[in-house]
Amino acid sequence: MREGIQSYINRNKSTIENKIKHYISRLEIPERLKSSMAYSLNAGGKRLRPVLMVASFEAYNESYEKALTSAAALEMIHTYSLIHDDLPAMDDDDYRRGKLTNHKQFDEATAILAGDALLTYSFEIISNDPLLSNSQKVHIISHLAKCSGPAGMVGGQIMDMKAEKQKVSIEELENIHALKTGELLRFAIHTGAYLGEASAEELVYLDEFAHYLGLVFQVQDDILDVIGDEKQLGKRIGSDEDNAKSTYPNLLGLEGAKEKKGLYVQKAKDALIQAKADQSYLMDLVDFFSNRDQ
Repeated sequence: MREGIQSYINRNKSTIENKIKHYISRLEIPERLKSSMAYSLNAGGKRLRPVLMVASFEAYNESYEKALTSAAALEMIHTYSLIHDDLPAMDDDDYRRGKLTNHKQFDEATAILAGDALLTYSFEIISNDPLLSNSQKVHIISHLAKCSGPAGMVGGQIMDMKAEKQKVSIEELENIHALKTGELLRFAIHTGAYLGEASAEELVYLDEFAHYLGLVFQVQDDILDVIGDEKQLGKRIGSDEDNAKSTYPNLLGLEGAKEKKGLYVQKAKDALIQAKADQSYLMDLVDFFSNRDQ
């Protein structure tokens, strides 16, 4: 009997967190920097991106150990982005996952450097992964740099900031979030399947799947900022409205946002069927992303 999706997430989350702790523990660096990096990495994240990478690998192959270092690197990139997102120059948040944000726990300079360190260390651990061939390392590092850089997450972040206090179209909003949120999800899904030896055609459909899954994630994020539980979320709700951000509920209304999310869910599932991965945990993760409460 197949285990439930929450059990699956928890089991793989534990494995991934052990891998992350291994990489941080072996660093011989100034203690304050190490403490700041570890503080945000250990702040209770859901680890959904690395879990997606594992699930994508398992959709095509067994024994996902080969994907674990890349999964840990991805979580470091994601954590660095959150540290910087919370800074006064950006979202100016005091709490993340129910704990003080990094710059509140330490200071702004330390938080910036901890984010920088996590970003660069992620590429170091991939380049030294003994389970990957040189060609695999180059492929993964190149893909991660693109997905997290100016043509990916960072580009989406600045587009998101530019859209504050402005009325944008639904197409523009989709483009912002396809970059800001979707590109790291695409990296997770693509890399897991690539290492699991999915075919070129399957990878094309998985990129489509990742695109719509990223939009599902973002719509639900926007909905939770309106009707979510602050204790569950670990941060204050209403921050999008306070920062005059363009969101799905602002553009479409709450019910319209839910309808749009349902459309994205169906498109994601259709792409999974085309990728011959509809019997994997990736299908369960679509509904998990859509219905999450934190």
